[in-house]
Amino acid sequence: MKVTLTRISSLALLAAMAVSCSRVEPVAPNQDPNAATVNQDATRDSHLTMGNPSGAVTDATYYPNNYLMSKTQYALSYSRDKGKPNWVSWHLSSAWLGSTPRQDNFSSDATLPSTWFHATSSSYTGSGFDRGHNCPSADRTGSVADNSATFLMTNMMPQAANNNQQTWAGLENYCRTLVNQGNELYIICGSYGSGGTGVNGYATTIASGKITVPARCWKVVVVLPEGSSDASRVTTGTRIIAIDTPNTTAISSAWGGYRTTVDAIEQATGYNILSAVSSTVQTTVESRVDTGPTS
Repeated sequence: MKVTLTRISSLALLAAMAVSCSRVEPVAPNQDPNAATVNQDATRDSHLTMGNPSGAVTDATYYPNNYLMSKTQYALSYSRDKGKPNWVSWHLSSAWLGSTPRQDNFSSDATLPSTWFHATSSSYTGSGFDRGHNCPSADRTGSVADNSATFLMTNMMPQAANNNQQTWAGLENYCRTLVNQGNELYIICGSYGSGGTGVNGYATTIASGKITVPARCWKVVVVLPEGSSDASRVTTGTRIIAIDTPNTTAISSAWGGYRTTVDAIEQATGYNILSAVSSTVQTTVESRVDTGPTS
């Protein structure tokens, strides 16, 4: 009897193991198994989870230069008089990434008030400056609609080519590396000041004065492991990357050399960039210069 019971128990155990194994999702032949693990818990979260840096509002009449525009793919504060965003904020996790190719369909933003100047791709033609994405195309590859949204001109700033294509691109690529490692990011970036140097030399405006060329381009990146209740999970040990770069062709391609504090960017812009984070935590993380890896 003992032998029979032992055999029955063994068969039951094997059956349970078979059922358990059958629940494991198969990995596609060309799929990175690590990426599959990362995608498992990834979500698309609010772009303003860390706060509304300038207190932007959806009142175009009284606040035309701090006009809040909330899109599925990102949120931004737009300036009518500068013809560009003050800042753009977005969430980045593997839930936003896919295989959609770059659309390159630069277009004016029809959601701006009809009486305002609407920048088009040709507004930058011959200016000597790139149509510099704030929220990058490669951060929105989940669908054609997501990628196309990054090519709206309300997401662009006049950016020196070396800054856009080298320094800025380097940090953008590194952000996606962090996502591939199992993190989710909150990224806020923008520009300030007037006057940059493009391939045609120094300029303060383009498009017959309708678009301001910024003097500086900045970015703040909050790095968190995948999870929920994100603002409350920011602690004094959370990695915060902040950079502030000159908008010029004479710029190093190594973004790590432009690291600064969130406090310094806030002083330069007048924004409260991480306003949804505990004030006690803000005091610590916003005064610290990141010293982490850059690749």
